[in-house]
Order: sequence, then structure tokens, then C-alpha cells
Amino acid sequence: MTTVEVFAPAKINLTLHVTGQREDGYHLLDSLVCFAHVGDRLTVSPAPSNQLTVTGRYAGAVPTGDDNLIWKAAGLLNRAFDVTLEKNLPVASGIGGGSADAAAALSAMTSVMNCPMPGLEAQLSLGADVPVCVMGGLVRMRGIGDQLEPLDTGAFPWPMVLVNPGVPVSTPAVFRSLASKTNAPMASPFELGPSPIQMDGFIDWLAQQRNDLEAPAKELVTEVGDVLDRIQAQSGCLLARMSGSGATCFGIFAEDDAARSAAQALSAEQPDWWVAPSIGPGF
Repeated sequence: MTTVEVFAPAKINLTLHVTGQREDGYHLLDSLVCFAHVGDRLTVSPAPSNQLTVTGRYAGAVPTGDDNLIWKAAGLLNRAFDVTLEKNLPVASGIGGGSADAAAALSAMTSVMNCPMPGLEAQLSLGADVPVCVMGGLVRMRGIGDQLEPLDTGAFPWPMVLVNPGVPVSTPAVFRSLASKTNAPMASPFELGPSPIQMDGFIDWLAQQRNDLEAPAKELVTEVGDVLDRIQAQSGCLLARMSGSGATCFGIFAEDDAARSAAQALSAEQPDWWVAPSIGPGF
């Protein structure tokens, strides 16, 4: 029996510009997305019927019924699987945990079956973030998640620290509180120069971009502002910003040691928060 193990990395919205809203209610986005070195892990094998075992710090927060995106992913392939999910990422936290799990499940399931990955439309049926999670790397994501433009950056090794205060943030509530839904798109990332992207130029460019959901999230959940302030106060932090609709925030650091030290300090300050350094050879 074939068993496949896969990693489902946290999705980080380095930017998130809300540029419009369609008549059907879907919001139009322009976002630069990367993937962290922390995430969930899945083990997948074929089975006579679907079986899901969930372990890890956030196992208790994961729905295991038919509404779980892993089973919706299996439904696209019309097969049954035995899946073990090690749930390390907080749920409903702006880092695409469910979408990352669905994308990783699709990767593992198609590997087990030796069949092609379902197409973009099928991936979108699982969620707007699933296609970018399937693609991975550093990606400009536009529209409703259907327009993906990978950036050929070579290595993208900059250390990060991810922090979540353990307070859920309602994505619909954040969008309802957004003052304007027709905002300017990003300046083109392709103006940053040849691959690989240089850190100084990128951070300068990134600081001029936005997460349009950060302000309404801070109004709804005051802890978001506290998290951002604490990250920015850490030695070596180049930029702090919220990811997605929150409440997870990230800090970018110039050195691995600075990111490790910041994570240790933040964990000591707030032992109940989820704090994770993301350090490795590239996103």
C-alpha cells in the first residue's frame, strides 16, 4: 500500500490589497504570497472508506466531518483515503491553514493514485487560497485567487517570525468593516530587479504596500495591534504586518539568529500566544 507524507506550509500574505468586489460578492485582491517553514503535516494512503485522524496542538479545533476541506479534496478525485493530519497551525488565523491542508492533501492523493492534479476551477471550488497553496513559492495572486503569477526569485531565504494571540478573527466581519473595497493595486513586484531579489530593495518596496484588512482587524480585535507592536519592537525586525484577515502577524528579520531571539522573547512575554520562527533555505 502506498503511503505519502506531505508538508502543508503556512501561507503568508506579504501584501493584501482589496481592489474591488464582484456582483456575486467575491472580493478582488492583489496579494504577494509566500510560504513559511512552519505548517501542518499529512500522511495519506488509499483506504476502503475515508478515515481522518487529527493530532497536534490544534487538533481539537479541526472539524472532521464532510465539511473538512481534506474530504472535499478527496471528493474531487472520487476515491477514499486514510489521512492523518498533524495540526500545528492555529485555525481561522489568516495563514491559510485549511487551504494549505487541502492543497497538500490533493498533492498526496494524486501521488498515491498516480493521476494529474485537478485543474484551477476544481481547486477554486475548495477555496480561493487553494490554487496558490498548490503552486507554492513566491506568487502574485490576483482576482479571486484565480490569477497566479509566480516570481522567479531564486532563493528567498529571509527569516520570519509568526505570531498569533489565540483570538479568532471573523473574515466576513473584517471585510464588512473595510472602509473602501476599491483600493489601488500593488506596485509591480517586477520592478524590484533581477533574481534573486535583494533584501534592502524588497523591504523598501514592501513597506510601501499594504494589507487593507489590517486596520479593520485591529478595530475588531485589539490584540492584533498589540502583536504588531511587540513584533516591531524586537531587535532586527525590518517589517511587521498582519497576514490575510488575521490575527496572525509576521515580522521579517535580516538574520536567522535575530528571528530566533525574537521568537524566544515573544514566547517569554506571552506564553499563551502561538509563536513560530520560520527559518530555512527559502519560502
